[in-house]
Amino acid sequence: MKKITGSVVALVTPFNKDGSVDTGRIRTLVDWHIENKTDAILALGTTGETASTSLEEDIATLQCVLDAVNGRVPVIAGSGSNSSQMQKQKSVIYAEMGAAALLCISPYYVKTNEEGMYRHFMLSAEASSAPIILYNVPGRTGCSISPNVVRRLSEHPNVMGIKEASGDMSYAMKIARYLRDDFVMYSGNDDITVPLMAVGAVGTISVWANIMPRAVHDMTQAFLDGRRQEALDLQLRYLDLMNALFMEVNPIPVKEAMNLMGLQAGEFRMPLYKMPDEKRALLAQIMREAGLRVQEAQE
Repeated sequence: MKKITGSVVALVTPFNKDGSVDTGRIRTLVDWHIENKTDAILALGTTGETASTSLEEDIATLQCVLDAVNGRVPVIAGSGSNSSQMQKQKSVIYAEMGAAALLCISPYYVKTNEEGMYRHFMLSAEASSAPIILYNVPGRTGCSISPNVVRRLSEHPNVMGIKEASGDMSYAMKIARYLRDDFVMYSGNDDITVPLMAVGAVGTISVWANIMPRAVHDMTQAFLDGRRQEALDLQLRYLDLMNALFMEVNPIPVKEAMNLMGLQAGEFRMPLYKMPDEKRALLAQIMREAGLRVQEAQE
């Protein structure tokens, strides 16, 4: 498989007012991302609200993304679950559907011990025909993948990398020792993408890319091309905007931002709910300061 580098958008899932998935909007967003140089698309991630969607909805959403992409860029599917058997089942299904890789998460709420964590990921790695990417996001899951477990998993031929979203540079340094051509790191925090690339990450799986795909591509590509100061300048220029996209739990702010831009990200799936007016006004102000055109929120 061609190595996936650069900007991977963690795509939102647009919902209609009746709560159904807006497949037409997905197709429009996919085309917009490809036109704006997004290097790969992650469907069914945290930003896609899959903690509150059904397996049937997820399969339909992934099929819509795959059909819309039509081979133009790689598609990564989030197959994570706190049930090891469910993660395995979804990994097998999504790989058979044509996903280029699978994003597998640590077992939230259940947590587990070291050996259980290792076997949780191994179950999917052994079963899937597509490679898996580990997802370390302890702020959402309540448990971290220890550096030792990362080391062990990195040796498996069907484990291709890790999305590191702890925000802990010390942790990132520890797992950077295990990076190779066949085991890579992706930034999972927009605000430290360039620092993580400085210790070996090959790109980012980005929330920010939902609203500024060209800038995220340009930043990561500049770093990969050796233009590191240019990459850092872009990171710092838009840092306040990146942070604003996490003023409430993801993906509430980014979907609000997309609606303010007229990108029609649609409704939220409960228990997520729209931002209060004062926070939306602050988000709009920061977006304008970043040079984005903002309109009234879509009703």
